[in-house]
Amino acid sequence: MFYEDILTEFQKQKVRYTIVGGMAVNLLGSFRSTADLDILVEMTDKNLAKIVTVLTRKGYRVKQPVDPMGLADLKIRNDWIKNKHMKAFNFYKDDEGKEVDIIIDSPVSFDEAFKTAKRVKYDRLTLIVMSPDNLIKMKRKANRSVDQLDISELQRLKRIKK
Repeated sequence: MFYEDILTEFQKQKVRYTIVGGMAVNLLGSFRSTADLDILVEMTDKNLAKIVTVLTRKGYRVKQPVDPMGLADLKIRNDWIKNKHMKAFNFYKDDEGKEVDIIIDSPVSFDEAFKTAKRVKYDRLTLIVMSPDNLIKMKRKANRSVDQLDISELQRLKRIKK
């Protein structure tokens, strides 16, 4: 798996997250091209500090001209959301073409997503993947052409699994 090193470390550090986006669609049983890892996370300073530490130790950087640890500070984070209209926070690893997006603005709360998330086994990892219903809610809000295709595919997968 493309992001196995990060997800392994998240599991070790007990990071509270759920995989969303194209990777989640794939883990739920579809096949679509995607290069990034989108995650919805518990927005506590402690959890965000773990995430930032894992990503920076793995060589990820941020595109924004800010200290990424600011994300783990409620006051700074709220300023970014309110005054800079932050919807997601991006980390990238240029030499490998990898990107991790921490979703900030979601129609589904982390608590709701985590409670209904699917647990997907991958080798020694247990991946926490947003449920199809909640993923559809997120995709409807984003409403890009790829999201419309994902919604159709998720609905198809739900019918098959009934």
